[in-house]
Amino acid sequence: MHIKTFRVQNFRRLKNVRVDLDKKTTIFVGANNSGKTSATHVFQRFLDPKVRFQIYDFTADCWDAFNSFDPAKGEAEMDLPKIYFDLWFEVDDDNMHRVVDLLPGLDWNGEPVGLRMVYAPRDPSALMANYMKARDDRKLPAASPDGAYKPWPLNLTDYLTKRLTSEYEIKYYVLDARKCDANLIPEVGYDPFYLGTNPSGAGAMVSALLKVDFLNAQRHLTDAESHGRAEDLSRRLSRYYQRNLQKFETDLDALSAIANSESALNEHFAQAFDSILKSIAHLGYPGATNAGLVVKASFNVQNMLSTSARVHYMLPATNGAPAPDSSQVLPDQYNGLGFKNLIYMAVEILDFHHAWEEAEGQRPPVHLIMIEEPEAHLHAQLQQVFIRRVFELLPEPKPGFHTQMVVTTHSSHILYESSFQPIRYFCRDKGGQAVHRSEVKNLSVFYNGEEEATRDFLQQYLKLTHCDLFFADAAVLVEGNVERLVLPLIIERKFSALKACHLTILEVGGAFAHKFQELLEFLEITTLAITDLDSIEPSEHNGTEKNDSDGGRACKTTVPRAVTSNETLKHWFPKLTTIEELLDLPDGEKVVQCNGGGSDNIRVAYQTRRPAAWKADVAELAGRTLEEAFALENLTWTQDPSRKVIGLSIPKSSQLTLDELHDALFKRVRNLDKTRFALGLIAEQDTAWKPPQYILDGLEWLRERLLPQSADNKG
Repeated sequence: MHIKTFRVQNFRRLKNVRVDLDKKTTIFVGANNSGKTSATHVFQRFLDPKVRFQIYDFTADCWDAFNSFDPAKGEAEMDLPKIYFDLWFEVDDDNMHRVVDLLPGLDWNGEPVGLRMVYAPRDPSALMANYMKARDDRKLPAASPDGAYKPWPLNLTDYLTKRLTSEYEIKYYVLDARKCDANLIPEVGYDPFYLGTNPSGAGAMVSALLKVDFLNAQRHLTDAESHGRAEDLSRRLSRYYQRNLQKFETDLDALSAIANSESALNEHFAQAFDSILKSIAHLGYPGATNAGLVVKASFNVQNMLSTSARVHYMLPATNGAPAPDSSQVLPDQYNGLGFKNLIYMAVEILDFHHAWEEAEGQRPPVHLIMIEEPEAHLHAQLQQVFIRRVFELLPEPKPGFHTQMVVTTHSSHILYESSFQPIRYFCRDKGGQAVHRSEVKNLSVFYNGEEEATRDFLQQYLKLTHCDLFFADAAVLVEGNVERLVLPLIIERKFSALKACHLTILEVGGAFAHKFQELLEFLEITTLAITDLDSIEPSEHNGTEKNDSDGGRACKTTVPRAVTSNETLKHWFPKLTTIEELLDLPDGEKVVQCNGGGSDNIRVAYQTRRPAAWKADVAELAGRTLEEAFALENLTWTQDPSRKVIGLSIPKSSQLTLDELHDALFKRVRNLDKTRFALGLIAEQDTAWKPPQYILDGLEWLRERLLPQSADNKG
């Protein structure tokens, strides 16, 4: 038995989302403030009676609904905003008896078992009566009735900031999957069976099915020499010992002998902690070079035995064997934060598991462990080891019992160890309420629906180079190394506001950019694809073009009937072939269109016609590549003899016409050391050169998408 999926409505950023969980480990990823934490906190709010809801847990547009609610207009109190939390379980035969009360009918045939929890008014009519009374009882100060002070409650939202927990409660319902659509959304008019509230015992039914534990990010671990939270690791091991490990058999009469029996006590600790230390070793600690881990007794007769154990680090001897001399054992604070965090998380996860196992008779069949940002203090390799081995920490559960893990992360190194299938990508809604709402993309759907060759290419590419795509505000696809090196320089000079955004620059080449089409459209990441026209002479055979790499001859963009060899432009967008069509395409039509016809959030940028002036000659010209476009945009600057290092200076250029110079530049670019060109620009102190206009146009579009408030700020 395991959680198949959950759906959340009206909770923080999660206006209406469905999240499918992997049977073992699910990874929540996304940019900051995209809803990952909300998806874990909703479990705390509904399943932990010690954690209370606040008015701020409602989606922002619910506040407007609260404030605009007016029973005098005939609105029913039942229309007050509610928070919905649907849990769907896959149930095996060993657990059939546990869900009998949740089955929708005797004709149930193995469909997912659904349980709805709704945070709703206890008594809507009483709530409104209480609010109206509180509003009628308001009194203004006599001295300044029109002053800044406004008495409580200003509106219904203000009233509920103080009275929410007394006016709202959790109500429980049974859901029938057969009366829901494919996304497990109940059909219109379907009224789920009401189970009751917590006082009626309905909440206990949930607790009997599911135990949820939370492992928060361990940012409080510190290297400081203090007696406060710095000793959390030692205290955590002591609690683990108290709760889970076999105790040293003794009594009060034996306390006086303990000072002379530390060796026996330490031997006991070595045996008691043997299993957990082996589990930690499975995660890669201590490895070949790090100090080994040992628990030593530092007993104080005024303290209980279990609280006197402290973590120490045993230095290896020169031959690699443990050092027997106690002087070579260091206290807890002398190990690095990364290993402290690794050990801490391992102990905590094992403690969760043992506590779940020990609840015999009342043990829920499903154990969900939610781990927040395990990368805190861990270097890249430890992050990869953790996510690869964390599930292996736990012993195999008994038949009928199952553990699932959810990991929220900002670490590309953790994603490196994952395929697409367990990833759930949280993104900000691109609609009108984008600031307040999120969507959740199930990458396993993309994985299973994509062509195998393309899917494997994308997975391998992202794994090796750009897992940070899943945390970016926007992606910029570029042709090659030159664009990747020069683009940050252009952003710094011309679009400094974009430096506040997390942009990931993917060097994909014109031949492979189109392979990202399905993934980028699926994730709905704002994307700018900067590519080249790559003009070639038209083929004389069947009216089709030759690919440049297959022998088609490159040509200037001014050649009549020239076509493009660029796969992105031909097969992704705008799906045009001739250079003339591409150059005549308005900028407004360089944005990828959705199936419904609306503007999507992907734009393509390629070379355009620009005024080129050389001596008395002026013409509208378009470069074939970035380097050629740069040269045409900066003819005087590049032909200065002092800038030969850039590589675009043509001998005796002053004697050439504009057309002759264009020919010479076209040939020069074909054999140009492009990396040297890019590094030369970076090293050039003169800022008089102008970036190609098509790149500026693309970056301006990107800024308008990401930072609309800075649209009037052109620097």
